[in-house]
Amino acid sequence: MSEKALALVVRAIDWSETSRIATLWTRELGKVRALAKGGRRLGSNFESALDLLTVCRIVLLRKSSGSLDLLTEAQVVERFPRLRIDLAAFYAGCYIAELLADWTEDDDPHPKIFDEACAALRVLGDPPRATGLRLARFELVLLEELGYRPVFDRCAVCAAGVADNAAAAFSPSVGGMVCAKCRPGRRDSRPLGPNTRRAFQALAESDDAWRRDWPLAVQKELRLLLGEYVTYVRGRRPRLLGYVEKLSLPGHRGTPADSGGGDREPPSGQREDQAR
Repeated sequence: MSEKALALVVRAIDWSETSRIATLWTRELGKVRALAKGGRRLGSNFESALDLLTVCRIVLLRKSSGSLDLLTEAQVVERFPRLRIDLAAFYAGCYIAELLADWTEDDDPHPKIFDEACAALRVLGDPPRATGLRLARFELVLLEELGYRPVFDRCAVCAAGVADNAAAAFSPSVGGMVCAKCRPGRRDSRPLGPNTRRAFQALAESDDAWRRDWPLAVQKELRLLLGEYVTYVRGRRPRLLGYVEKLSLPGHRGTPADSGGGDREPPSGQREDQAR
């Protein structure tokens, strides 16, 4: 049975001299893996629709469990041109693709995740907005949809309220903030400043909080804590997290010269397509 969907290409690898295997994050079906026969041929039905981080409309034939679906058509709907000229935005986009490809389950649709990923990709690299803050908003939406939203409005251990000016810490192992009483013995906990706590809450609850001019110290602390939490929940550190931590803060503007010019490939060592 054929199905149609709106998809974001999060991975594509060469399968043979003429075919490709694509990992697609779709709004209607969730993550699917499909074989595109003839996908490497010039003038095929897929053209450049299977380039990394391209949004396309697809038609695929669903196969039995454990088998690759068959992609029969893919037409480009949207590209994100800033990813070609801004290094920080490019790596942030690849980080989004990595999380979607490696962390989510097949055939588990979350339209909110799809919409948030596309919304983030549209503005990455658009000055003077902070790439790191927009990326943090996406991560928090992803965590919430997958059932891992961190707790910031109370202690995650004893559920006691914590005053804005009270000492608190963030512990990935308990899933959020811990009060001074519960912190002893939490070896993975780090101090959590009140401004960073407010930034976390705002980014999790508001579509536009990432546009605010948060202090640089808050952005650095937020990036560190969020990276540690994502690593803990996933069970391993994302391959691209180090690049994101270095390049996503204000003051670093990526350019083609930063990567030697021309088209770029993700630094993960995978045979993924270049962003367009």
